[in-house]
Amino acid sequence: MNLTLMIITLALGLILLTLEIVALPGGIAGIFGVLLIGFGVWQSYHLYGTSVGLIVLLGSIAVCTVLLIIFMRSKTWKRFSLNEESASKVNQIDSKTIAIGAKGRTVARLAPTGKALIDGELVEVHAVNRYIEPDQDIEVVAIDGYRIDVRQTNDSRFDDQPTSNQ
Repeated sequence: MNLTLMIITLALGLILLTLEIVALPGGIAGIFGVLLIGFGVWQSYHLYGTSVGLIVLLGSIAVCTVLLIIFMRSKTWKRFSLNEESASKVNQIDSKTIAIGAKGRTVARLAPTGKALIDGELVEVHAVNRYIEPDQDIEVVAIDGYRIDVRQTNDSRFDDQPTSNQ
């Protein structure tokens, strides 16, 4: 391995390690970066002796430390971070407005979860045992925490009266 190839190996290892820290989570780029740096340092020990190998090792550690400090202090992280707030929210069920037996109408298809308008409030609901198309009448059958279970009002499968086949 000549000097140029060793420098390219070390530089590529530093680039991969930097990418791991800044942009590529998961560890693969970092592992390859550390392996390339290690290989470059080992080759410098093997080809040029202990003094050059030690200089390359300390230089690699110094460059990694400086790059880490630069990326931690600069505004690089702000480019990769989320700067917007999420407007989504969990159903905030008011027991006075939505209760079991409340009637409503689907706004979107419930497959099996979707949006519905119940007593004037737009909430996320869950259809029990089937899909419900938009613009259908529904009724609340259960409320479990933030989950609202509904059924279509003309769905006879949930009626309490048993059907007889006589």
